[in-house]
Amino acid sequence: MMPALVTFIGWHSCGKTTLASQVVRLLKERGYTVAVVKSTKEHGLLPDQEGTDTAVHRQAGADAVALIGPDRLIITAEKQDKDLAAIASRYFADMDLVIGEGFKNAKDVPKIEVHRGGPLLREQVQGVIAVASDQVLSQKHIFALHEAGRLTDFIEQHVLAQRRAIE
Repeated sequence: MMPALVTFIGWHSCGKTTLASQVVRLLKERGYTVAVVKSTKEHGLLPDQEGTDTAVHRQAGADAVALIGPDRLIITAEKQDKDLAAIASRYFADMDLVIGEGFKNAKDVPKIEVHRGGPLLREQVQGVIAVASDQVLSQKHIFALHEAGRLTDFIEQHVLAQRRAIE
């Protein structure tokens, strides 16, 4: 079964990671299994450092390499696509919820905009179901940035409940 999906979007340095991590902590306390997929423009991410076994496998032409240790699993693969739903179903099918960070153009994925000023992405992209902001806004489903608990309640009611209804 496909996990429920939601992604946090917003302009650079607006607080997406901070708010998403607070929501993750609260969902874990409520007993959910949660994965996070972060979209980045950064290059040279670990673990394929020169001289490591994973780098040797990658240089040999492996399409994907997994590194598992006592505390984590890291999977690296050639960029096949940056489709959040495909990543979630391929690697995190056993999770209750996959939270994306970024993926503002993901189709059919509910989005929570983190907003600290400037133009609202809600007016530029499809699928924004809520906004968390330090601004006074009048739209529906608005949360203050410090209201991670209320936002987590909203995710349970509007994202996780839909998944349970399908099961």
